Amino acid sequence: MMNHTIITIGRQFGSGGHEVGNRLAERLNIPLYDHNLIRMAARDLGISNEDAGRVDEMRLGNVLSSYYIGMGDYTTFMLSPEAEKPLSDKVFETQSAIIRKLAERGPGIFVGRCADYVLGGDYSNVVNTFIYAYKDDRINRIMDIYKLSEKEAVDKIKKIDRERRLYYEGRTDRKWGSIEANAILLNSSLLGIDGAVDALEAIYHKWENR
Repeated sequence: MMNHTIITIGRQFGSGGHEVGNRLAERLNIPLYDHNLIRMAARDLGISNEDAGRVDEMRLGNVLSSYYIGMGDYTTFMLSPEAEKPLSDKVFETQSAIIRKLAERGPGIFVGRCADYVLGGDYSNVVNTFIYAYKDDRINRIMDIYKLSEKEAVDKIKKIDRERRLYYEGRTDRKWGSIEANAILLNSSLLGIDGAVDALEAIYHKWENR
């Protein structure tokens, strides 16, 4: 059992979940792991970042969203005659091993990548969190960040949320964003980014002092 605390953050697109993770990591002075996990997995597998990125949580989700319409198991889509195992499975397994290794090394914050699922079981010091927000707030945030029209922001939110959900549910036995899969659900519309960071910081210190 670990003697330090890990926080995982799942998030709706536009909820500010990644910003919450960044600010929390800075405040606690602990590492944040997100897209860098893909680069680590690519290095360990000896493949390019681009190849690994094809099966990242959003890009693979995009493949799945099309493939699920009339097909079956997602791993079949990723198979090639020469491959003994789908690249998607190899990257996920390697990335999961890296997540476990990093979690055992010391405290940290993991954003996405099914980290809550990967660190289930024996990892009792893991606080699984999901950040969500009201639709209008998410639209306004995405319009501001990406300089999009309201319709473009709505379409982007739908697309990326669908990709994340399909990636997560395709890799776990859990429903994305559900209360069953998370210890804490935080509404950033009500709390604000700073309020969500404050709440997680307090929870982190409480768990560290148990």
